[in-house]
Amino acid sequence: MKAVRIAGFDAPPQLVDLPDPQPRIGRTLVRMEAATVGHIDRTVWSGNFLRHPPLPYVPGVEAAGTVVASRFHAPGQRVWVRGSGLGTQENGTWCELIDAPDEAVGLLPEGIDMALGSAFFSPCTSAWVALHDVAKLRTGERVLVTGSTGAVGSMTVQLARDAGAVVTTQIEEAAQQHVDLLVDTVGGSVLESALPHIAPGGRVVLVGYTAGNLLPLNIAHFLQRDVALLPLNMFRREPAGRAAVPELLARLADGRLTLEVKRFGLAEAAVALGWIAQRGHRGRAVLVP
Repeated sequence: MKAVRIAGFDAPPQLVDLPDPQPRIGRTLVRMEAATVGHIDRTVWSGNFLRHPPLPYVPGVEAAGTVVASRFHAPGQRVWVRGSGLGTQENGTWCELIDAPDEAVGLLPEGIDMALGSAFFSPCTSAWVALHDVAKLRTGERVLVTGSTGAVGSMTVQLARDAGAVVTTQIEEAAQQHVDLLVDTVGGSVLESALPHIAPGGRVVLVGYTAGNLLPLNIAHFLQRDVALLPLNMFRREPAGRAAVPELLARLADGRLTLEVKRFGLAEAAVALGWIAQRGHRGRAVLVP
């Protein structure tokens, strides 16, 4: 099979031929139709992730395709694939034939494009959990979302509006009327400039740090205003995300939610990794065989 392999941290991805994985207990073989390139893949690739697979390794934590062999799914069944150590502790999804733990595989309904089926999980579940499980969003609250052109930010805007929130994506608007909730997807100076515009007793959900992972914090200021900083850790909260998948897929299927996807060939993994690092890029990158 063709696969993208990383020989060393920050080393250029290489398209190589590897032996096909064979069926075994506890695993599902999936013919890859699309595999997502995300920020977690960049972090693992750089060597800065808390865990990483033994080198050399095949990256990729998300994908979609059709079942080849499984104890739980019939051959040809459409599925999405995500997590359970794929791409972070063992070889991942950037290959023509994915060897996935059974628990990493979920059913993908007809009508959902394979590229979308590969790309939906991380941004959709992150936004859902950030709003409903972490922030406990209430109808009518004022919400500021930073990084709204990105996948998670765009999904957060859509879901917050669906939940009856009044949403802005402009810090200048939040400065005129303080918001109850900030969902920050970029960190750095953007987060620093948005924090003063949270109403007393408000909440901030910290989702990402593409603009920087350091935050100068005036502790006295926060004690006086009683603003809660709430981190989103989707490794700990993945069960909540998986529980929301049927509802999220239903909304994607009928158009209530939309997510932009940009396709790259399997040999273009390096280009895709560069594209997602560009500020202002829209949607998610996927590799297709």
